[in-house]
Amino acid sequence: MKRSISAGICSLFVAGSVLAGCGSETATKPTDDTVVSSSEKKGEPKVLRWNLHSEPPTADPGLAEDTTSGAIIRATFDGLTRTDENMKPNPSMAEKIDVSSDMLTYTFHLRDAKWSNGDPVTAQDFEFAWKRALDPKTGSSYAYQLFYLKNGEKFNKGEAKAEEVGVKAIDAKTLEVTLENPTPFFLELTAFYTYYPVNRKVVEANPQWAAEAATHVGNGPFKIESWEHKSKLVLVKNENYWDKDTVKLDGIKFSIVEDENTEFSMFENDELDWAGKPLSSLPIDAMPALKESGTLVSQPIAGTYFYKFNTEKVPFNNAKIRKAFAYAINRQQIIDNITQGNEKTAFSLVPPSMAVSTQPYYKDNDVETAKRLLQEGLQELGITKLPPIALSFNTSEAHKKIAEAIQDQWKKTFGVEVQLSNKEWKVYLEDQNQGNFMVCRSGWLGDFNDPINFLEMFKDKNGGNNNTFWENAKYKELLNQSSIEADPEKRKQLLAQAEQILMDEMPIVPIYHNTETWVQKENVKGVLIDGLGFIDWKWATVE
Repeated sequence: MKRSISAGICSLFVAGSVLAGCGSETATKPTDDTVVSSSEKKGEPKVLRWNLHSEPPTADPGLAEDTTSGAIIRATFDGLTRTDENMKPNPSMAEKIDVSSDMLTYTFHLRDAKWSNGDPVTAQDFEFAWKRALDPKTGSSYAYQLFYLKNGEKFNKGEAKAEEVGVKAIDAKTLEVTLENPTPFFLELTAFYTYYPVNRKVVEANPQWAAEAATHVGNGPFKIESWEHKSKLVLVKNENYWDKDTVKLDGIKFSIVEDENTEFSMFENDELDWAGKPLSSLPIDAMPALKESGTLVSQPIAGTYFYKFNTEKVPFNNAKIRKAFAYAINRQQIIDNITQGNEKTAFSLVPPSMAVSTQPYYKDNDVETAKRLLQEGLQELGITKLPPIALSFNTSEAHKKIAEAIQDQWKKTFGVEVQLSNKEWKVYLEDQNQGNFMVCRSGWLGDFNDPINFLEMFKDKNGGNNNTFWENAKYKELLNQSSIEADPEKRKQLLAQAEQILMDEMPIVPIYHNTETWVQKENVKGVLIDGLGFIDWKWATVE
């Protein structure tokens, strides 16, 4: 997932971790458009105070493609399944699930449930939502997540009709799903937001239904009470949620502050109950002291921080030059001096918890090989000198410092001028999708626990999350073979061959595998952050 901001994975419900010297508890007077702070006296509403590093680009599960949007959607919607702290999918909107012996047909029996506006949630809502996301007119970057459905990809590419897609509401409470091939992780997929339902009546009545609190309708643990764009967003408990008795929080109050230092100050001043990842970052300068005091919480997750090349722009239309720029990066230096979160240097796209190869595909800081490859690439292009390189990133102190470090490394190795460009998150995503970049920061946190989720991003040149515009026929063939290979070891070998091609062609530059690092107040309990970096507040509380 362009869940941009990740070894054995340790999944957990986050336990309390006190930060020394946080300041005394203070009461916050509620206003008419918000809910009361969690620091109110006993008997008052339980409200968690959090910060979003950026404005959520959308609250529509069919359009979301990033971590911030996904977190808000996971709070306000519920899928057929919902994953627990061990990344295990459990029945949620589905009360019962029947699977055919050939693993191709799933029958979901829905429980009684309502939308936040009181409408019943039906199987027809799921069928509509899935076909809407697949419809090329919708423009969903995550349409390919539904290609596991029979004829899903064909419908998306205009080669089949909507009624031929393998999802059908048998009646209001029964959803029948037919897959192209047996998919062992399919019930994990149904817990992912592209598979969430949407209220057909609401969506068809107002194309902008998900853009404002007043018109947003979900079926999850919380609902949006207010949304002051680029300022704050407030969720309150959804009294229509089928499992409302499990939900302990009365609400979540989100600030929207881009600056990590401001966020950390708010935490220290008891204006926030949490600071840092997975939805923001801690100030780099604060990391050593937090580590030393033992208040920093760190958790490895299945994700990779990387740079993308626009392979249609000179000089990155040449694979040797792309590899030269990748090899010239000193990853360990970046981890030691900038991120400081115990990240692992990345020599592959697929993270260690899902690795398909035991050997690294290249070396860190391999400057001599980089220089040789650059000269060979320049000769192939028929040019003698590199043009100025534009490197873009979204607003973040960490992204900026990483970009500055790599700018310096490339300057020292190649003598090239690298121009840095900082952009607001929504604009940044739009520029990637439109190819308005040369090199840009990116990252991917697993949507489900299988390496295909990382590798399939680059299967198609025009794929929803492949902004490199790279495509390779053999790579595509290997991924297709892996989808029908029943033997796990043979499948792993096919995926390893595919990743080898990706690293030989180098449309992306893996830099490090992620960890999540944060600080939290002692009274915050039950926040779920799993091994994929998903955050879920359904079970959270403030004591």
